[in-house]
Parts: sequence; C-alpha cells; structure tokens
Amino acid sequence: MGAEVAIFLAFILMLSIFLGFELISKVPSTLHTPLMSGANATSGITLVGALLASGSGAEGLSVILGTLAVAFATINVVGGYMVTNRMLAMFKKKGQ
Repeated sequence: MGAEVAIFLAFILMLSIFLGFELISKVPSTLHTPLMSGANATSGITLVGALLASGSGAEGLSVILGTLAVAFATINVVGGYMVTNRMLAMFKKKGQ
C-alpha cells in the first residue's frame, strides 16, 4: 500500500469520525435506539462482504480477518435484532 492510499484512507476515517459525531450529537436522545437498531441491521451488508472475503479461496491473513469479520458482524446483527425487539415490546399493551 502506497503512502497516497494510506493518506486517502486516513482522510476517509477522519471524515467518517467527524460526520458520525455530528450526526449523533444532533439526533434527539429519544431517537438513539431506533437509529442504533437500524445501523446494526445494516451490518447484514458487512456480513455478506465478510462471507465473501473469508470464502474467496485466498489463504492466510484474509481468511482470518474474514472469519473475525463474520463473527463480529453476526454479533452486531443479533444485537440489533434484540434491541429492536426490546424497543418494540415497549409499545405493546400489557395485556397482550
């Protein structure tokens, strides 16, 4: 990886940190849970990419990183589902 690519990736990382901080600070606290559950649900895209990376037929580090990405994306998807389920349970009537 060249220095130009590393600088570009560092710029993208800094920009995403800044935008994430600005987005979270502007969202009211009552909307944090739906925002987080939606963001966790989009980790399904990460899961598909991780499955492709781990099963690409490459050897070594890419398989290990792909396997770790599958594990962490699965945890994030399941956690997002559990948060959404808990949030929706708050809107059910007690008799149901």
